[in-house]
Amino acid sequence: MRDTRESRLLLVLLIAIAFALITVDIRGGEASPVDGARQAASTVFGPVENGVAAAVDPVGNAIGAVRASGDRHDKIAALEQQNAALKAKLGSDDQNRSRVRELDKMLKKSDAGQYGIKAAEVIAIGAAQGFSWTVTIDAGSKDGLKRDMTVLNGDGLVGRVTTVGPDTATVLLANDPDFTVGTRMESTDELGFATGQGSRPLAVQFLNGKAKVKKGDRLVTFGSSKDKPFVPGVPVGEVVRVDPSGGDLTRTVYVRPYVGFTKLDIVGIVVQAPREDPRDTVLPKKQAKPAKPKPTPTVTVTISPNGDIVDTGGNVVGNIHQSANPSGGPSPDPSGNATPNADNAVNEQR
Repeated sequence: MRDTRESRLLLVLLIAIAFALITVDIRGGEASPVDGARQAASTVFGPVENGVAAAVDPVGNAIGAVRASGDRHDKIAALEQQNAALKAKLGSDDQNRSRVRELDKMLKKSDAGQYGIKAAEVIAIGAAQGFSWTVTIDAGSKDGLKRDMTVLNGDGLVGRVTTVGPDTATVLLANDPDFTVGTRMESTDELGFATGQGSRPLAVQFLNGKAKVKKGDRLVTFGSSKDKPFVPGVPVGEVVRVDPSGGDLTRTVYVRPYVGFTKLDIVGIVVQAPREDPRDTVLPKKQAKPAKPKPTPTVTVTISPNGDIVDTGGNVVGNIHQSANPSGGPSPDPSGNATPNADNAVNEQR
């Protein structure tokens, strides 16, 4: 339609009629004069609307499903987070129980040796410190730590403090090749020097080349002047190999340390040395060896031709004829002759 004056007048007229019909419909309520026309339109256009709705509904349902799916994913994610939190809590509880056990062992060691200790946690390993066998602990000068203090745990000697900061300190482990500690052997008091060999057993050189050493012998720290860097009596380890002396002035043995240097967690720094040398009192109790079974005594007896039962000592302990015949005489055979009722030789076990 062209945009002319007539077309504009027609458009204004149609709008005016539409407003008039709307006004009449609103005022008429249920008796509206246009209700019949509305029903006729509904009859004509209703099926078309239903068809359009049927075509559109799957899309709407899909959108609703996506939204619901998003809600479900959110719930699943929340549940997964809760499960992860519970697992972390359980793991933390297990770790806490393990630490409590370690701390308890360490306190028992310090009590047996009368060591005053400061507990600390290992927070770093030595890879960041030149690839040496060292660890960093979360205690420093603010906690009373100083250089050349002995470090132990519930198993035995861990090492010594080398550097101290305000809040942290570095510990040189006993298996480091630069680590050396004076040792004393249990019972015999043979003295030596233990040197670290990394993941291998400690090498201990005894001052006495003729020292009697065997596998399973145990060693403790000998102690240092003024108890630095080592206090006495701290368990070091057990002998696992003994090299022949070969006439040398010294003798070398190899000792498996009590401490597992690759799984350190809680350690104790000895801030107060014992008043007296605890010697061997801090060593773990030796397990009792199982008793050997007692052999059952065996007695061998023989029977002489006359029926006497004779033991290995030559003593007559009975007679088979008397055992077989209560009257005391020999048992006759069918022909009337006396015959023995047993073999000529038997073995009896008591």
